[in-house]
Parts: sequence; C-alpha cells; structure tokens
Amino acid sequence: MTLKVPVVAGDEGEAGWSDMATILGSASPGSRSRFRYRAAVSDAHEAVRNLLGRYCELMDAGDFAGLGALFAQARMVEEHGHLVAEGAEGVEQLYAGGTRMYDGSPRTRHVTANTIIELDDDGSAATARSSYVVFQAVEGLVLQPIIAGRYRDRFVLDGAWRFAERCFYVDQVGDLSHHLTYDVRT
Repeated sequence: MTLKVPVVAGDEGEAGWSDMATILGSASPGSRSRFRYRAAVSDAHEAVRNLLGRYCELMDAGDFAGLGALFAQARMVEEHGHLVAEGAEGVEQLYAGGTRMYDGSPRTRHVTANTIIELDDDGSAATARSSYVVFQAVEGLVLQPIIAGRYRDRFVLDGAWRFAERCFYVDQVGDLSHHLTYDVRT
C-alpha cells in the first residue's frame, strides 16, 4: 500500500498529495520534503485535537445547534455500534432533548485527554482514541466528576478535517441526575 501525504506548496513543487516513499526516499537530512511531511502530519493531528476540543467547548456552552453543525456529516454510536444520532438535526435533537439546562448552560466541564491519533495510510482519514471525564456543579451538587469513559472517533479530510463517527464508551458513572434526562446505563 502506498502512503500518500498532503504536501504544502514550496520551492520544490505544488501543493497536493505526494507518495510517502518518494518523499522519504529522496529526502536528505534537513530536506524540505521531510519537513513538509512532518508538517502535514502535525497539521492533521492539530486539526483533530481542535475538533475534540470544539466538542467540549460547544457542549459546556449548551450550544446544541453548534454540536449539530460539528457532526453534520457524522454519526454517533454507542459501544456496541448501535446508532444514537446522525447528522446535524439528529445530534442537535439528542443533546437538546437529553441535557438538563440551568439558565442556558448545563454547568459542566468536559475534559478530553490522553488522545492517540493515527492517520490512515493515504492521509485522508484518521482515528482518535481518547479518555473523557465530565465535571458538574449545580445547586445541590458540589463540583464532582459525573461520568468518565472513552471516545473512539473517526475523522475524514474533506477539504478540511471533520468528524465522520463518534463512538461512546461509558466506563464510570457518578450522579448524572442533574445532567441528563435519561439513564446512560439502559
């Protein structure tokens, strides 16, 4: 299988895709080709991390329309692969209908950590494995972790990086009664 990677325009050619073996085979220490390859991989990792962070930011702001837009061309599944929501409207409805709000905010802090990102051989898709924990504080509930688990996300490069699928794994559950309108364990 040939590994294709994005290449930025520079002195040695045009922007586009290049064969990984060509880049590495012709690269001498300090060459621009090697630098462009590393930059492309770094850019992909950064774009994926930004999408992960954007999810947390939108969720904590209670911006369910924004979450729908973030997953407009994606699906959400639970750990056994069963569909939970799909597309902008489905994702927005999932969160708007299932999240308790307090003056326009769920009063949560979503933290995604320990992310491992792997690019597909052709550079057009990536997977990310992350851990998450959600904290919440509202009247009657002191600040505490309320749920922890893992995300297994799939991203595609379609002009820009975007979510293709998010799979939720729930590992530990605390007091979710102030956060969700449903029981995640059923």
